[in-house]
Amino acid sequence: MNELLAPIHSFLQCETPDPWVEKAAEKDNLAVVLTDHLICELKAAQSAMFLIRRYAVDKESGDALLAWLKPFEDFAYRKEGDWQSLLKHNKLSKSIIPKSGTPYGQDLIDKMVLLIKEELHHFFQVLEIMNEYGIPYENIASSRYAKGLMRHVRTHEPAALTDKLICGAYIEARSCERFAKLAPHVDKRLGDFYISLLRSEARHYQDYLTLAEEIAGEDIAERIAFFGEVEGELITSPDEDFKFHSGLPVS
Repeated sequence: MNELLAPIHSFLQCETPDPWVEKAAEKDNLAVVLTDHLICELKAAQSAMFLIRRYAVDKESGDALLAWLKPFEDFAYRKEGDWQSLLKHNKLSKSIIPKSGTPYGQDLIDKMVLLIKEELHHFFQVLEIMNEYGIPYENIASSRYAKGLMRHVRTHEPAALTDKLICGAYIEARSCERFAKLAPHVDKRLGDFYISLLRSEARHYQDYLTLAEEIAGEDIAERIAFFGEVEGELITSPDEDFKFHSGLPVS
């Protein structure tokens, strides 16, 4: 596990503060941690799908992608459907082919489709755990974290896409780091689940970063460092809204 986490720790500019780990491990906060984790999995899938639809495919393929995600969104945002039936919906209805004129389209599709499949599977797994623990699903507001990163994305292309991919890399890397940090402080069932997520989260971070480097076609170390500073500030600064990606707890 140390070998898997070494690149993550090198990439992130700070570790999760101990007070966040302590608060996340409290039994009274289990519902918040799991529910926010659940929504983070869906939002990760949505973000990856947006990238494919915005940058790589035509409308027909984009519509197929939306149909793939719809049952999960209906459950999470509208409380429609049965969570136990979601697993059968985690498959594409057609092959996704890049539109012409996108030299990086196939690589973007391949990496993001795999990521979406895994995030939606994790979404289902979190629902299973919530059911086991007797935690009902309730809607939950987003934390400041992702918005705090995305507000710094440039508005012209391909710089905007590069920045979005770098943000994706930081979100996945931080998720991986937090799962590893939290695993020893929760019960075995939950701890084992968090450990089982590390390999895919680490690969997601690397896939985002690789795509950012390839699409930029130039050295992006400065942008990576910039977003690293932004991300570190969000993680270490006081934050009254406790969530999975929140900053330093204030109480």
